[in-house]
Amino acid sequence: MAEKISFEAPRGMRDFYPEDMVWRNKVFDAFRAAGEAAGFEPYDSCVVESYELLARKAGEEVGEQIYHFFDKSERHIALRAEMTPTLARMVAQRQAELKFPLKWTTIAQCFRYERMTKGRKREHYQWNVDIIGEDSILAEVEVIGAACDALRRMGLDSKDFKVHVSSRKFLGELLEKSGIAAEKHAQVFLALDKRGKMPDTEIAVMLKDGGLNDAEVAATFAIMDTKSYEECPELKELFRLAEIAGFADCLMFDISVIRGLSYYTGIVFECFDTAGEFRAIFGGGRYDNLLTTIGGQPTSAVGLGFGDVVVTELLKSRLGTDAAKVKKGVAVGFMFPEQRDAALKLAATLRKAGEKVNLSLKSQKPKKFFGAADSSGASSAVFLGPDDVEKGVAKLKNMETREEVEIKL
Repeated sequence: MAEKISFEAPRGMRDFYPEDMVWRNKVFDAFRAAGEAAGFEPYDSCVVESYELLARKAGEEVGEQIYHFFDKSERHIALRAEMTPTLARMVAQRQAELKFPLKWTTIAQCFRYERMTKGRKREHYQWNVDIIGEDSILAEVEVIGAACDALRRMGLDSKDFKVHVSSRKFLGELLEKSGIAAEKHAQVFLALDKRGKMPDTEIAVMLKDGGLNDAEVAATFAIMDTKSYEECPELKELFRLAEIAGFADCLMFDISVIRGLSYYTGIVFECFDTAGEFRAIFGGGRYDNLLTTIGGQPTSAVGLGFGDVVVTELLKSRLGTDAAKVKKGVAVGFMFPEQRDAALKLAATLRKAGEKVNLSLKSQKPKKFFGAADSSGASSAVFLGPDDVEKGVAKLKNMETREEVEIKL
């Protein structure tokens, strides 16, 4: 007897039923609108990459999470875990032809084999916003500003979220002033990025494994208490420009923001809900060396990755589980088969006029039709009976107010 097939999606992967798509569309629409408003050009790429490209970050956590396999020609390929390596490949491929700076954006489907927790799946969509080839701090302002704009378009404001901002360059300078050599900084960053996910005693072990002595470990933890960015010119300028751009209320300095990926070189940032209920909403920073690691020419870059899972949970928590349901369009129904043609003609006429129309596929009684129209999310409804067709007029009912207006068929 054949084994029964499970109707569940593979563990960690997602099905999107219509009620889920309502939320996905709300989030994606905000992504696209914010990207377009800030002048970012859309792009896309294949979801499968060469394993060699993604493994350039070997030794980091994400390297262990890649879905990879050999195809029928024994090529080692993988599903992308994030979009930035692909972006770097695409830019390097045409680096001599492209006109910089680039302002590119995409919504990419990504896969990571990892332990699932609240706000983390093995499949997710990630909005990427990147500026390539610009050294100015204005690049950071444009990228972070677009992300804050997207959150506002979704219905949130600075009371709901804060973008925690720091600088790996600034942190490196503080470490050097404390006597911690530059060659130890990579291990320090990697260890400190785990802070909050494991006890400080384990962080201390990681630091010692990276070559730090007891005094250097103590100095590292002391630096984590830094509350001011006044000694960091680039952060001062970022906050000043954010004030002009109108989103300084969304920012806060946080020296503990490290970003685990080693390709970050300057300002880094992560966004969290103010109640502290969820994982990071988005994160990113400046990554001036990534193109050179895959063989491209040195090019400055700033970008962020903004996943759809956490922000959807946050929106449901703050706005309510029905907040994405917006009544829209017209439902058209008919009482008997004899009115079907008139209903179809009316639907076609309304669609040509730009209306969204949900046409009933069979005759119904009025009560059943209006009940279905209400649950379908239509903002208005027209139900045709014999008298309506004979007179050439019908009544358009507002599903919210229940008011009716007469329309010609």
